[in-house]
Amino acid sequence: MNNWEQNAQSWYAPLERAAEPVKETKKKKRLSTSWKAVIAVLLALALIAGSSMLFSSGEEKAELPKPDFTLPESEEELPDSFQEFFENFYVREDKKGEVRVQKAETVPEFTLEFSEPGEELTLQELYRQCADSIVSIAGYTDGTAGYYWGSGIVLSKDGLILTNTHLLEDCDSVTVTLTDDRSFEGLLVGADATSDIAVLKIEADDLKPARFGDSAKLQVGDRVAAIGNPIGEEFHLTLTDGIVSGLDRGVGQYGRNVTAIQNTAAINEGSSGGALFNMYGQVVGVTNMKMSAPLGDVTIEGMSLAVPTALASSVVDALIRDGEVRGRTALGITVGPIPEKAASHYEIPDGLYVTAVSERSDAAAKGVKPGDIITSLDGEALQSTDQIFNAKSGLSVGDTMHFTFWRDGRTFELDIALVDYNDVY
Repeated sequence: MNNWEQNAQSWYAPLERAAEPVKETKKKKRLSTSWKAVIAVLLALALIAGSSMLFSSGEEKAELPKPDFTLPESEEELPDSFQEFFENFYVREDKKGEVRVQKAETVPEFTLEFSEPGEELTLQELYRQCADSIVSIAGYTDGTAGYYWGSGIVLSKDGLILTNTHLLEDCDSVTVTLTDDRSFEGLLVGADATSDIAVLKIEADDLKPARFGDSAKLQVGDRVAAIGNPIGEEFHLTLTDGIVSGLDRGVGQYGRNVTAIQNTAAINEGSSGGALFNMYGQVVGVTNMKMSAPLGDVTIEGMSLAVPTALASSVVDALIRDGEVRGRTALGITVGPIPEKAASHYEIPDGLYVTAVSERSDAAAKGVKPGDIITSLDGEALQSTDQIFNAKSGLSVGDTMHFTFWRDGRTFELDIALVDYNDVY
């Protein structure tokens, strides 16, 4: 993933450049040299595929954005206005689908705590000790014959289940099946789209909770194992293994940015919500996606991702306590970088192009509009969304940030207050 793509997918600014379609049956015409440079910078090297699976309909639950714009061969073929250019240049993704699963009326008090490691296990020992803590999850949408298949992790003996939010999105009901083939209706405790962590509750009191470990203690090269339910029921409780190949990876998934553990344990659709274990039998991550889908001559292998327990634990506690995660800051502005050639052709300033403004944000209240260009933050020229992210990281809800905007040939300055993420998205 190149720097542009990482910048464009910051979690408060969920934009993704449409990848150019791969057409093997036709040779691509030659582009002008100047626009080749734009393509070289902006093409995504990989698509991010979520790992829940939709049965019966033949389509994945959450589709990737489809290309709807082909870069013209010459600048003369560009749209007349830069607004029209950016409408086609960026492909918006919905931030999150609605989770319509019935809410749990009462939730037991629970805090996710990390256990001591104990003795290192063989893969056979790990599977025998940990498999009963993994469940199968089927999510149903009323009025359709299809269902979404995924995995979950037992949090507590009395029926708390950890899974991924994207598995539950657009679902009206959920069935949780244990390793002994007993099935229960899953009720929603809470779901957080930003971290992709959700908690369900089933009416059971004899479950085997998983042991959790602190992912912050992981090192690149550590052995790990994944247990989940890929593809379908016939492959439930599949064990794969690998190593930790990267830590603190910031990757985009369906318009969100997720911090993940990169590893080589093989996962497939249906593995969502399953566990990534260290070799002490402790859950250190929640499997949620993999890098896949070849683009051009680039083929991606062995890049699985999991939400680290260092993040998941605090989210789980907040969901059980409050039903949501509060305190994350947001500007409520969706932005993306402006290619140098576009700025030159349309004679617009360098900066970040505003494609959307949340109606409930302070930015909207102060008149920020789609089509505006943010040129600076506190007097520093802006070229990437990371600059805003870094400046915002130490601030709280209610704090302000000072921006300079460009609109229709004039500039103006605004102090914009940060709001709670859940209030605007």
